[in-house]
Amino acid sequence: MFAVRTARLTGLALALCLLSGGFAGAGGQDKKDEKKAEGKKVKSKLKITVPQDDAELQIEGKPTKPTGTTREFETPEVEAGKLYEYGFSVTWRPNNYTVLTRTKNVEFKGGDDIVVDLTKEDKKNPDKAVVRWVPTPDDIVDEMLKMAKVTKDDVVYEPGPGDARMLIAAVKAGAKKGVGIEIDPKKAEEAKGKVKDAGLEKKITIIEGDALKDRDYGEATLVLLYMGNEFNNLLRPLLEKQLKPGSRIVSHRFVLGDWAPDETKTVTGADGDEYKLHIWTVKEKKDK
Repeated sequence: MFAVRTARLTGLALALCLLSGGFAGAGGQDKKDEKKAEGKKVKSKLKITVPQDDAELQIEGKPTKPTGTTREFETPEVEAGKLYEYGFSVTWRPNNYTVLTRTKNVEFKGGDDIVVDLTKEDKKNPDKAVVRWVPTPDDIVDEMLKMAKVTKDDVVYEPGPGDARMLIAAVKAGAKKGVGIEIDPKKAEEAKGKVKDAGLEKKITIIEGDALKDRDYGEATLVLLYMGNEFNNLLRPLLEKQLKPGSRIVSHRFVLGDWAPDETKTVTGADGDEYKLHIWTVKEKKDK
């Protein structure tokens, strides 16, 4: 059963049924007709567009079975003209290392058809990203730190530090402090263990949590990344808003949307593979 919330009225438990036929476009009624229709039992049709054929769609926290980019449902009977609200959530994998989740709440009146576009992010409910950790080879980490020109005054942040190898290398290269934000509890514990083994507990802090949610990067002078383009796009607004001029961002492979790097270089690793590295330096903000 899907719990249907109302914005102004009490909740009502309803189920959704998959439509067997086509979807009817939304139609309007004038106020007189609406008043007459009040109290009648009607159904609302839903047309939902998702980012990928195999995306996992939930409505009111309940999974749905249909696939395809366009999915059609209808509610059981609801009260005509009464205001309801549905919560939609879609999860998909744009690649084999990133899982994105997007949510959206939509209000509708009983009897009205509903069109929901989940292919575009709702700024009121930012996307959530979980990235499968893949280690950057130690020699490539060293190249990233050379590119960043680490100093004794640097405070280094890393979203998704995994085993904390980048942070440990940065502090050993001279940075005064390192902070990692790790969403995976097991990885967070692993990172803490590696930091302890390196004897750097006083200089490196591992925080278990979401690197995109309510996070302050204001003290960072250097941010190290290997998280994927989708994650970087979500992180970018935080970095642009919070980092001070002169702070650097160094990313293994992935970019920050259309924010052009100051330098991109390709290095050959000890394993013979080529690795692309990018660096950005935060500029003074221009007055509007």
